[in-house]
Amino acid sequence: MSEVDKQCKKCRRAGEKLFLKGEKCNSPKCPMIKRNFPPGAHGQGGFSRVTNYGRQLKEKQKAKRIYGLMEKQFRNYFEKAFKKVGNTAEILFKSLEGRLDNTIFRLGLASSRKEARQMVGHGHFKVNDRKVDIPSYQVKVGDIITIRDKSLKSLKFENLVEKMKDKEFAPWLNFDVKEMKGKVTGQAKMEDVGLNIDWRMIIEFYSK
Repeated sequence: MSEVDKQCKKCRRAGEKLFLKGEKCNSPKCPMIKRNFPPGAHGQGGFSRVTNYGRQLKEKQKAKRIYGLMEKQFRNYFEKAFKKVGNTAEILFKSLEGRLDNTIFRLGLASSRKEARQMVGHGHFKVNDRKVDIPSYQVKVGDIITIRDKSLKSLKFENLVEKMKDKEFAPWLNFDVKEMKGKVTGQAKMEDVGLNIDWRMIIEFYSK
């Protein structure tokens, strides 16, 4: 099974598009359009009714897949959020959105979070003029994100200026096309991202 097919199965299992494959998700070729049923031999029976636990599990799995994390990584984010003072769901959400790989994706420098993770791991970016190759690195308000000079000359960033001209950025991010610099101008808010995730159910799942 190809990597693309594996990603498509995650969307079909969730019953909705998780936008894991970049531009293909927005094209008529997206398998979710033609095969909107769970994968497997019995998938065409549709999505069965689930219990409250099942809904909590589904929301957790959906968030994990969207951000591309393993169970241990995702649970660690929850545990750190749970220990902090404040709304656990909101803290968890902001921590996931604050990852460097997610920020690169939100800036439009990668077509998917998976691609963004690979690009960060290959050392293409700097944060505040320092090379950062850790995808989970947490960006902060005021951080400046740039592409390394050597990387700018690679095919990976070919025609980047044209691609970024009409790009709409998340409200907490900005990108200066002339300077080729991204900036974290604020904190992510749930209402601004359009993710169909019930964060409260995720907290309930892990709080049992």
